[in-house]
Amino acid sequence: MTPVLDDLIAEIERRAQDGVRLLVGVAGPPGAGKSTLADRLHKILVERGHRSAVLPMDGFHLDNAILEKRGDLARKGAPHTFDIRGLGDLLRAVKAGGEVFTPVFDRDRELAIAAARCIDAEDRIVIAEGNYLLLEQGRWASLADLFDLTVMVAPSIDELERRLVARWTHYGLTAAQIEAKVEGNDLPNGRLVIERSAAADFTFDTF
Repeated sequence: MTPVLDDLIAEIERRAQDGVRLLVGVAGPPGAGKSTLADRLHKILVERGHRSAVLPMDGFHLDNAILEKRGDLARKGAPHTFDIRGLGDLLRAVKAGGEVFTPVFDRDRELAIAAARCIDAEDRIVIAEGNYLLLEQGRWASLADLFDLTVMVAPSIDELERRLVARWTHYGLTAAQIEAKVEGNDLPNGRLVIERSAAADFTFDTF
C-alpha cells in the first residue's frame, strides 16, 4: 500500500471503532479510478476483519428513454442526468443502518438494475463512489455532509483523457464516437468535478 492509502485505512479503522455505520465518500472525475480505489478499500478492510460494502453512484443514472425524451442522451453522465433525490434518500437510509438494497448500473446494457445489491445490516463500513458526491452545485451540494470521511481521486486532465479513450475503445466505439464522448461530455464533466467539488479529507492524484 502507498503511504496515503495506509493513512486512509488507518483513519477509517479509527472512526469505525464505535460500531456505528461509517459512510465513506469517494469522488472524482470519470475515469479517475474511483471504482478501483473503492474496491481496493473494501478488499483491504475485509481482509482486516471488517464488514464492508461498496455503493456505486452509477446506479442512479436516469434511464436512456428519459434522457432521449429530454434531449440529454449525449450528455449521459453529466450532473443533471442522475436521480439526485433518489441517491440522497438512499445514502440517508444507509447511514441510518440496517439492510438496504441498492441499484447497480450495467455498463454493457447501459441501464440501471434496481435492488441489484444488498448492503447487509452487519456492514459497518459503506464506501460510496461516484463523480459528483462532493460537488458544490445545485442539489448535489446537500450530499457532502452525509459522509463521515471523504476522498477525492483527481488525475491530470491528460491522464484522464488517456484513460477515457481507452475505456471507450474497449467498448468498441469508433474514433468519432470516442471523440464526441470524451471531448463533448466526459472531460467537461471531469473539469467540473475538479474545479467545483468540496475539499476532501484525503486526495489521490491517481489510482
